[in-house]
Amino acid sequence: MTEVDTSHGGVWTQSAWQQLRWLAAGLVIAFAIPFVFADVLDLPRDLYYGIYAASVVMFFLFWARFTGQPITAMIRRRWPLATVLGMVCAIVVAVIMIRTEPATAKPGGLPLVGAVLWRGVVYGGVDGLLLSAFPILAVFAATAGSRLRRHLPGTAGIGALALLASLVMTAAYHFGYSDFRSGKLVKPVVGDLIWSLPTLATLNPVGAPIAHAGMHVTAVMHSYESDTFLPPHQ
Repeated sequence: MTEVDTSHGGVWTQSAWQQLRWLAAGLVIAFAIPFVFADVLDLPRDLYYGIYAASVVMFFLFWARFTGQPITAMIRRRWPLATVLGMVCAIVVAVIMIRTEPATAKPGGLPLVGAVLWRGVVYGGVDGLLLSAFPILAVFAATAGSRLRRHLPGTAGIGALALLASLVMTAAYHFGYSDFRSGKLVKPVVGDLIWSLPTLATLNPVGAPIAHAGMHVTAVMHSYESDTFLPPHQ
């Protein structure tokens, strides 16, 4: 594997540069999908979620395929801990939401079940995959085999960088919606500090989507007409 010395005395591998390019592509996609399909084309919300979900899943699979990331092994990595942490963070976010967001009217019966599954589980899961799991895993993949990973302080520093990448991805995605180009952007960025923790702690891609899906399910059940959750907002 080709190595390129940096001016700071570190070593960047060809694989690391590849991961950085994928991260840059992820930022473009994260902004472009809501900007084009929700802000410009103003598609119906549920149709937009379908396009968004398909795009995110394909992007994640392409990233794993072309950078040699073993999806099955990643999902098996500390999966009990990732699952538990995902559920705990989902509960934490849900409690915060219930205490800070007003309750609104919601549909009943089958429409509510469909909204929980589609807007809560599916949309929430792919949101967690793109905004948290992907950037965190990409940063750790970029630094695989580096000297920093051999010591706790170095690993902690990489973790901080991975979390920063997730925060930037979250900001870029929400900035694609016109109503989040305001002080409202702070809420999802702060929330990312919570729902990213399961994947950050385990490097398992399912942790963050579980936490994020839990948040969106709570939004459907408690604050269906909220102007903060379940974008795009008309």
